[in-house]
Amino acid sequence: MVAALRRYLEAALEWFVIFQMVVLTVVVIVAVLFRIYGNSLSWYDEIAAIQLSWITYYGAALAALKRRHIGFDSVLLSLPVNLRMAGVVLAEAFVIAFFAALAWTGWQVLQVLEGDMLVSLTWMPVQITQSVIPIGAVLFIICELLSVPDYWRATKDGKSLEHMEIEEEVETELQKAGAR
Repeated sequence: MVAALRRYLEAALEWFVIFQMVVLTVVVIVAVLFRIYGNSLSWYDEIAAIQLSWITYYGAALAALKRRHIGFDSVLLSLPVNLRMAGVVLAEAFVIAFFAALAWTGWQVLQVLEGDMLVSLTWMPVQITQSVIPIGAVLFIICELLSVPDYWRATKDGKSLEHMEIEEEVETELQKAGAR
């Protein structure tokens, strides 16, 4: 069940981030074309900045799910097993605590922003655009927790997930070459 949830969440986040990137690209291209022809769009800067923040938050959750965020695996893996595993627990606790605080603070900010609208699109509530903070933080926590079991096993075995993935890809390619 956890593996299925992880696959579903990974696919959903990938498609959402791709969609946001495509929309951001279209918005910027359309804005440039309008500017070239002397009719600048008043809203594109604000929308592009919002989309970039959404790509950042949702992309960070995806990176957490895939364990692609910045880490110090080489330092961690150089420690004895007991210290290594204590380091994993401590690091995970810090990360989850930080994102829990970010989610809580983001929620409080949404309450303060109630009734505010965007400057250029006066019909769009700021709460919708800034909801990415608490939602992204909660998603990051979920993704981090879903990735912990594999990370725990790999770290306990003295391997980084990145090296394990490379080994799996090499093995798959070798099997394909052997089947030919």
